[in-house]
Amino acid sequence: MQTVRGAVQRLTSSWRALAPEQRLAAFAAAALFVTMLLPWYQLQRVVKGRIDTHDVSAFGVFSFVEAAVLLVGLGVLLLLFLRSEERGFHLPGGDGTVIFAAGVWAAFLLFFRVFDRPPGGGYPVGIAWGFFVAFVAAGFLAYAGARLRAAHRPEPPLPPESETEPTVRRRPPGDEAPAQLSFDEAETQRLRE
Repeated sequence: MQTVRGAVQRLTSSWRALAPEQRLAAFAAAALFVTMLLPWYQLQRVVKGRIDTHDVSAFGVFSFVEAAVLLVGLGVLLLLFLRSEERGFHLPGGDGTVIFAAGVWAAFLLFFRVFDRPPGGGYPVGIAWGFFVAFVAAGFLAYAGARLRAAHRPEPPLPPESETEPTVRRRPPGDEAPAQLSFDEAETQRLRE
């Protein structure tokens, strides 16, 4: 029970530490994850001479596209959680660019899925209303990433280097390093000696 209470306290303090743009991105990523529980597809089959239609969530027909959308949502949530705890790491283009790209990628995958539907066992597969909500959530995630990018929030500093890595020894002032000689100068000096 203590572990659950500690996790809830950690999550609430992390939520409070987020900036408004980061909260918007977290909400969009959570919405994208929740849409995966909604009906995405309508599967049809013939049962005793009549057509039976039932809805299936993204987890009911799990493939590369659904896995990638799931990873986008969870990855953005993890990124924002680590930022709220001021973990220092740098991403190319910054957090806003990465979140924007994640939203565009999820929207592209969903658009692709409209044309390449999962197999339905020889029967047609339709798109259900939850799929469109997921498409809107992916667009909302891209919008949140653009807002975060426009906010220009600095990333936390990188952690200090660990003590196990080799350190560079600095020379005391006045103790200059010998100048590097070119190959010709070194050869001339060697011949003089």
